[in-house]
Amino acid sequence: MDEHVRYEEFKVDGDRLIAKIKEILHEGNIRRIIVKNEKGETLSEIPLTIGAVAALLIPVWAALGAIAALAANFTIVVEKSVPAQTEEHTPQ
Repeated sequence: MDEHVRYEEFKVDGDRLIAKIKEILHEGNIRRIIVKNEKGETLSEIPLTIGAVAALLIPVWAALGAIAALAANFTIVVEKSVPAQTEEHTPQ
């Protein structure tokens, strides 16, 4: 089955950064999360796989906590895998 990639962006302040990322992760089908500052500069890229274990994300949470303390506003870019829509063919 083919998959397409879809991007979503969320604007959050530093206090909500980690909570919003956890919320996004619970939705599933996440391939990568990118955290950007107010200027659009990438601060962190987190590649995720189906086999990502919560214990492996502990250093990521610590790093994101440190990043959240540095700035007030962030953009979270979420890269999702979505199944390709099957094309419907009408009989002729």
